[in-house]
Amino acid sequence: MTADRPFLGIILMLVFCVIIPLSDGLAKMATDLMPVLQIVALRFVLGSVLILPVIWGTGRSLRLPAGTWGPAFLRTACHVGAFIALLAALVHLPLAETMAIVFVQPFLMLLVGWALMGEAVGPRRLAACVGGFAGTLMVIQPSFAQAGWVVVLPLLTAVGFTGFMLYTRRIAKQCDPLALQAVGGLMALPMLLPLFLLGPWLGLPALAPVWPDATGWALVWGIAGLATVAHLLMTVALRLAPAATLAPIQYMELPVTVVVGWWLFRDFPDGLALSGIAVICAAGLYMVHRERKLGLMQRPSPPKLRPARPEAAAPASAAPKTPAAPRGR
Repeated sequence: MTADRPFLGIILMLVFCVIIPLSDGLAKMATDLMPVLQIVALRFVLGSVLILPVIWGTGRSLRLPAGTWGPAFLRTACHVGAFIALLAALVHLPLAETMAIVFVQPFLMLLVGWALMGEAVGPRRLAACVGGFAGTLMVIQPSFAQAGWVVVLPLLTAVGFTGFMLYTRRIAKQCDPLALQAVGGLMALPMLLPLFLLGPWLGLPALAPVWPDATGWALVWGIAGLATVAHLLMTVALRLAPAATLAPIQYMELPVTVVVGWWLFRDFPDGLALSGIAVICAAGLYMVHRERKLGLMQRPSPPKLRPARPEAAAPASAAPKTPAAPRGR
């Protein structure tokens, strides 16, 4: 078991927020070259390929502790579903707007913690939830006018990633992060393989894999490498800090995503969407501030030392004429 170290967990989560938008940007580029499901499969399989030599070279094992295989499988299923929904959304929506809608996820974490785990959700946290959801609606409105019901896909990504983080936190302290990452990638392949077999049989080009060209291979290796490093950092962060503490930190991903979207695709949110992103970031930063304040309030204060009570001076007439006998120890 690993003791909680929230500050280090927050630092690792911030690095995750810098790296993962780059992986998402490359994934959006790859959707022009190959089907979404193929990108998802290659991202998980190549991620395991990158990790396995490190595991074998360091004498680690792929065996997970007893009782963690079920949550590990559900963790992978949530991750695969979230990534499929994300890439399907990126086919039709700009990167920044897609990720802004996904960022309803920390509020889902808060509400799930309240509904299923009995965590306290006071009026200030609830107000932050309402503000973040309002910002999400501001982003959805122009995106819905442009792409219709495709905007539901990032919301499904948020639901899937919420499950992924909760299951990761549940077993992260018991599992080796490298082994958990590699096993997750290997579990993803049998989940996706039936879809690849159905594609040609049903005549669905979206499910039929293609052989990537040099650019396609460069993109999928880049996606796998960046995503693997980022999620390793997140897994370690979840070993060190509660999911409810780390979830609001993900809002730092939004400004990086805006920059990556402009750099790779020259996409920049319009006025309403940009205002919504600002509202979402403000609500997330308030949640970070509130979590920190509550943490300081709940920190036990050092015990107060009582001053020694001076003994009452005995009157001179009552002073013993002979020394008192020593007390027994």
